[in-house]
Formats: sequence, structure tokens, C-alpha cells
Amino acid sequence: MSKTQQDPIYQQIDDVKQAVSEALTHAKKLGATAAEAAMSSTSGLSVSTRMGEVDTIEFNQDGGLGISVYVGNHKGSASTADLSPKALRSVVEKAVDIAKFTSDDPCNGVADKALLEMSPPDLDLYHPWDVSPEEGIEFCLDAEKAALEFDKRIVNSDGASFASHQGLRVYGNSHGLVAGFPRTRHTLSTMVIGQDGEQMQRDSAYTISREKNGLKVAESVGIEAAESTLAKLNSRKIKTMKTPVVFRADIANSLFGHLVSAIGGGALYRKSTFLLDSLHTQIFNSCVSIKERPHLLKGLASSPFDSEGVITQDRDIIHGGELQTYLMASYAARKLGMTATGHAGGIHNWLVQRTHDDLCAVLKTMGTGLLVTELMGQGVNTVTGDYSRGAAGFWVENGQIQYPVSEITIAGNLKDMFKGVQAIGGDIEVRGSVQTGSVLIESMQVAGE
Repeated sequence: MSKTQQDPIYQQIDDVKQAVSEALTHAKKLGATAAEAAMSSTSGLSVSTRMGEVDTIEFNQDGGLGISVYVGNHKGSASTADLSPKALRSVVEKAVDIAKFTSDDPCNGVADKALLEMSPPDLDLYHPWDVSPEEGIEFCLDAEKAALEFDKRIVNSDGASFASHQGLRVYGNSHGLVAGFPRTRHTLSTMVIGQDGEQMQRDSAYTISREKNGLKVAESVGIEAAESTLAKLNSRKIKTMKTPVVFRADIANSLFGHLVSAIGGGALYRKSTFLLDSLHTQIFNSCVSIKERPHLLKGLASSPFDSEGVITQDRDIIHGGELQTYLMASYAARKLGMTATGHAGGIHNWLVQRTHDDLCAVLKTMGTGLLVTELMGQGVNTVTGDYSRGAAGFWVENGQIQYPVSEITIAGNLKDMFKGVQAIGGDIEVRGSVQTGSVLIESMQVAGE
């Protein structure tokens, strides 16, 4: 299928825009002083296999339109999956009725008109793939087969999954903005189980892209899963100690995810963050810099506007270790006397600047310590910064991996961890909203034997 304006997705977007406009018009007729409406919908194919047999085949389609109306400073919200004129009128009426019973809050309202993206650029996020269930099943089977045949110690599979979805997003508000765009996402993953003697381990691998040509071939996904699983076999515990820790790139992005939570407007106005009053202060080692680039073509976290229609733009988040901006949606911005930053609904392509060429260079800088490749549990408190999670990985000496490690806990405080970042590798993980290499932290408490 070619990407043209004749593609049915563009007619769907026009239809949804019309529905959004009708809802906004009806809200005004019912006395709303402001209103906003949004709809996201997704459709596509998901298949899975296990041990060479088809497990599931699903055709997915979901979506709904939500509207928020403001009667003065009173807010009411409602949603519907039915876009018929009658249903639209009904959902708007419900939202207006709800607004009559909500409290008066001067911070309520749609985003300021001056901040809106009235002419969204095309970020090349739509690459449809007319893939059949049979093709999807073949990808899964090839990935599993490659993993199971890689080594006789790969003894079982937790399955392989393939999905190809396309969708749309439309947003409009009473300032006259009604905009939308299509997007696609394709994924392939597999997880296998390895055994050596009495010990068993499992690990997975996956690939994700906006376009089919951006996916890794199925066999390489299977081999990656097998190699990762085998590397974990015959793991040991280590003694309780304080030691340098490297977070491998694919889990290092979780560290910056905690930063996202801590500098978000909601946490700030509730005073429930360990980074309160930290704007323009040094919160990381000076080697850390993070840029946000919302308009990367085909980017997995690219978007021309946020969930309130506010324009997204290039920003420095961290420069030389110093926090340059908070992340503000409109409500929080008004609470704090600040300006919305285009982060309602999340962040958009954070690029963490590297200091070293690759993971090997980071391990060499560390010398002796722990390489963490897996995290478990949710022991992170962004109010205090306290951090404690189950972990697994590898013990490193003289910059070289020595043996796998499991059944340990790593602990610290995010304030100290951020300031203790010593190196960031060039082994960039690009499969999420935070693109970072492996991260070396100067010292953490490791609980083992």
C-alpha cells in the first residue's frame, strides 16, 4: 500500500475532524465557554506462535472520542466510541451536565491560543503495511526457529509475537484548532528459555519501527534472544558491597524515566518530587546533557503537538548537568505561574549525549563493578528519590565481563545517582522515547550474599 492522500486513513481523519468540530460547536450552543475534543484510534493485526504452533491471531480495532467542556472554571468530561450526530450531541450534553457539579478551579481551561500548533508539519509517521496473518506467522516462526536452533541449551520458548498497527490522532479545541495525523507501528519479539544443568534462564529480544524496512530480520531477533538467554546461564550471587554500576542502554532509559516523573508539572505543584525547586540547578554530573527533538522524521516518540494541541519544539532538558526546563501541561503551568511546554501526554524523543564510544569503553572506564541488564520490582519513590530494585547482570573486572550475576538488589538515591553519572556510551538504545547509551554510576549499594 502506498502512502498517498487517497489512502482511506486520510478520509477517516477528515471524518473525525468533522465529528470533533460538531462536538465543539454543540458544546458552545449549550453554554460552554471553552471546549476541547480528541480522538485516537488504532487498527491492525497481532499474531503469536509458540514452539512452532500458531497461538493467536487477532484483528484489533479500537478508539474513542473524548470531550472536555468548561463552563467558566467548571470542567466536565465524557467520551464515546460512536461518532453519529446523535451520540455526539449526547456525549457533549453529558459533559456539560457534569461540569455543573464540579468545583470552580481558575486553572481549568484549554491551552492558551498563542501556544497552539495551527499548522502541524508532516513528520513521516505513517508507513502502512498490508501484511497478511500468514506473513506475520512466518516472521514469528522464523524468529523462534532461529533461537531454538542456535544452541542445544535453548530448550523451550515462551513464544514469538508480531504486530502491525495503523491509527490516527485528531485534536481540536474552541480556539479554532482542529488537526490530525496518521501513524503506524510494527513490532516483532520472541522470548526463549535456556537450561544448563539445573539452572534455567529466559530472555527476550524485539524490534520496532514505524516502517517495515526498519525492522530487524526475524532470524536476527531469534538469535539475539538466544544469545542473551545463554549469557545468563550459570549465574552467581555476589557479596553485599558498594560498587560502581553500569546500566546497559536498554534499561538505562528507565533512569531518565524517573527524571521525567520528577520534573513533571503535576508532581511539582503537589510538591511530591525530590527535584522541587531544582530549575536551573545542577542535578547531574556536568558530563550529562539531554536534548529533546520532537520532530524527528519517523521517530517513535515524535509528535507535532501534545495532547492539548500545544506546539512541540526542540529543547535542552539538561545542559552540562543543569536542569533547563520543567515539563508543563496547561493546568500545572497555571498552578505554578509558568507556561505550558508541550508535554501534556509525555515527552518527545530525548537524546542523551554520549561521552564514550560504546559499552566496552564504558566498562573499561568502570574497571571493576556491576553491569546491570535486568531490573525487577517497582521500588522507586520519586517523592524522596529513594531507589531499590531487584537486578541481574554481569560482574566486570578490568573492564571485562567475568560471569553472570542474579538474585541481587541495587539501591541508592536518585539525587546521588544522577550526580554520580560518570560516563554514557554510544551504544544508543533507539526503541523508546528516551534514546541513551549505557550509563555508568560512580557507586551504588548492592545487596547479595
